[in-house]
Order: sequence, then structure tokens, then C-alpha cells
Amino acid sequence: MRIAAGIEYDGRPYCGWQIQDHAPSVQKEIERALSKVANHDIKIICAGRTDTGVHASGQVIHFDTDAVRSDYSWIRGTNTYLPSSIGLLWVKPVSDEFHARFSAVRRAYHYVIYNRTERPVIFDGLVTWQFKPLDVIRMQAAADFLIGKHDFSSYRAAGCQAKSPVREIYKLEVRRQGDMVFLDIEANAFLHHMVRNIAGVLMTIGVGDAPPGWAKDVLEHQNRRLGGITASPAGLYLAQVHYPEVFDISVNTRLVFASSSR
Repeated sequence: MRIAAGIEYDGRPYCGWQIQDHAPSVQKEIERALSKVANHDIKIICAGRTDTGVHASGQVIHFDTDAVRSDYSWIRGTNTYLPSSIGLLWVKPVSDEFHARFSAVRRAYHYVIYNRTERPVIFDGLVTWQFKPLDVIRMQAAADFLIGKHDFSSYRAAGCQAKSPVREIYKLEVRRQGDMVFLDIEANAFLHHMVRNIAGVLMTIGVGDAPPGWAKDVLEHQNRRLGGITASPAGLYLAQVHYPEVFDISVNTRLVFASSSR
């Protein structure tokens, strides 16, 4: 039986998603917990591997098992063995054709910026802090240049191993909620550090250090060295993964942060 599942996690305690010899990983903790419930070794595949310190509210995995358990038993049992920083949200039996990574048709991320003069305390490690005022109108004007299908060489990590730098962004919205500024971005797929590099460019424009058109200039250079800073992983969340309707997986995991208006 193949089972799909939804996962959320706080990325701060981990070296990232993928198992590493030198540090704890999200993947290792989930495989350990699922294996206890199944009473045999479980190997999982995820929709998108996240880096050190990156969070998820809508990660999707799949695994194969001979164990027969109810949905309730998978969820409650697995969560019993997981640390408090990781949670199993839902499970669903799927066909063998389903693949958490390769069946995905689009992914959505949130990037959360805490925008006030004082550093965050309660949200430390869960948001990126920018103490200079951000102009979300300027940021949105810049973001509009990135929507569509482009070569995102300037917005990917120098060590990115993707065969092609071409990706299509369907949505890139900048919104403010009190002290929080959110970047909501949805694309067919993402390059390594792509969202963090976009966030770095948009924040530079938002504080007034570059005009909105700079986002387009960076895009057209197709050179990472001209692409500005890579923003912190702290504010990045894998929020949702979309699949073809045939798999009947549709979960809304939009992040909501409470914040005061200043």
C-alpha cells in the first residue's frame, strides 16, 4: 500500500530535510516514527527538500508499507514518537502512480518578514527581521516583473544542480498584516535558494536601496553574482503542494501570524 501524508515542522533544530550523518534531520525523525508504527523500516519521499532552518506547514510525503493501520492510528501513533517540532497532519491511501515529488504540478511558499524597529522575540527563528520600513507597493511593482516563465539563473544558488534554470511563477504577491510582510509565491517548481534570493532582492527594493526595475535587471543578467543577498532561511515556509485532481489531494495550509498594527 502507498500512503501520502502531510507534514508540518519547525526547521530550527534540523540540518534540513535530508538525512545527514553529522546532524539531526526532519526525514530521519519521520522515518523513525513511522517505522515504529508500521513495525518495519519505512523510507519516505518528500515533495520538496528544505534547507537548514527552513520550515513547512504543507510538506507532502509518500511511503510504501505492508502494515494495515487506520488513518487515526497512523496520525496519533506517529505523532507520539515525533518530537514537538514535527507533526503528521493527515494521511491518505493513494495509487502506486502517486509520487510526492514527481506528481506535483506546482508548489507554494510563504516568506514572512517581521518589519519593525525592535527585533522579534516570540517569533525569533520563525521570521526574518527587517528593521527598516518596507514599502510593499514598491515590492509588488518589482515582484510583477518576475511573474511568468523565465530563466532564473540570477535567482538560484551558485551550487544549484537543477538541469534547467527555467521556471514559471504563477503568483508572487506582497502583502502586509500589521508588523508582518508576507511574500506569497507559487510556481511549477523552484531552484535552490530561489525564494530566498527573490526575497533578498524585494527587501532591498522595499527599503529604497534600489528601484523596482532592479528586479527585472537582475533577472535579465542571468548571473547570480549580480543578484544581491540571499535572505535568511528563518522566514521561509513550504506552504502547499498541488497535485492533479485524479489523486484527490487538496489541503489549504495558509499561514496566519497574529501581529499588531503600529
